[in-house]
Amino acid sequence: MTGLVDRYGRVHRDLRISLTDRCSLRCTYCMPEDGVPWLAKDNILTTDELERLARVAAGLGVTEVRLTGGEPLLRRDVVDVVRRMAAIEGEDGPLEVSLTTNGLRLPELAVPLREAGLARMNISIDTLRPERFLRLTRRDRLDDVLAGIRAAIDAGFAPVKLNAVAMRGENDDELADLLAYAVSIGAELRFIEQMPLDAGHVWSRVQMVEADEILAALGERFELTPVGERGAAPAERWLVDGGPATVGVIASVTRPFCGACDRVRITADGQFRNCLFARTEDDLLSPLRSGAGDEVLAAIMRRSIGGKLAGHGIDDPGFLQPDRPMSAIGG
Repeated sequence: MTGLVDRYGRVHRDLRISLTDRCSLRCTYCMPEDGVPWLAKDNILTTDELERLARVAAGLGVTEVRLTGGEPLLRRDVVDVVRRMAAIEGEDGPLEVSLTTNGLRLPELAVPLREAGLARMNISIDTLRPERFLRLTRRDRLDDVLAGIRAAIDAGFAPVKLNAVAMRGENDDELADLLAYAVSIGAELRFIEQMPLDAGHVWSRVQMVEADEILAALGERFELTPVGERGAAPAERWLVDGGPATVGVIASVTRPFCGACDRVRITADGQFRNCLFARTEDDLLSPLRSGAGDEVLAAIMRRSIGGKLAGHGIDDPGFLQPDRPMSAIGG
């Protein structure tokens, strides 16, 4: 099979697969307090379908699969999904399987996930203050997230990566505290510029905390030394006080890395997306359930990649936010 190479020569090896659009939190930058209309259960990819699409993608050169949501740990068979994904042979051996989670179910699942073959995980945590966590997520679960982080570390995941969205007037006074916490437990923190992927479409660049502001805030307490080239990785990284601890900043808006992007996405309802901010999707679910062969599914993926734009266009005057929020796309 021909690989997933777009017209700009970008080779796509990183597949993000959403396992569900449902989530156990209601983060203000992601969805309304009452949630959003959930996908119909019958339209959610089955485990067999997930495995098959991952095998097709592996045949096209994908070497890593990241499981996302919503909250992927809400899927009852998530450990089996990980086990089956980790058994798929990619171009350079078995697929590397990673996962992004809010951490709430990790006390019970961290060890089974590790044993199933999960290589890495990212855990979201935007604040260390209980009252602020409640306001941002609309759930009083900070202690559970912290317990989940500890469970991941105890299970042997190293390094555990923590994701924090920087928000003006919400947690921008806490950025250095978050980094100090991450360093203290041996985790690697990634700050993320808030992106236009909220369900209410109220994102404003003026309200966004930019990468330069994040680094300035951290620099008041820590010495930051740039790490070398990041390649296709989304985060720029810095040594903290000379290392070995590092911190990353994912600046999708102010420092876009589209030119090196190697990521593609499949939503929980089987739609192939060539960009997180794409306005169009390519249906894999219908042909999959209509008996299409692997070559047909591969052709859909290749055709989608062929139409990938040079960049996300957030700064373009005509930029339109995707219809789907992040929870329905998969990060």
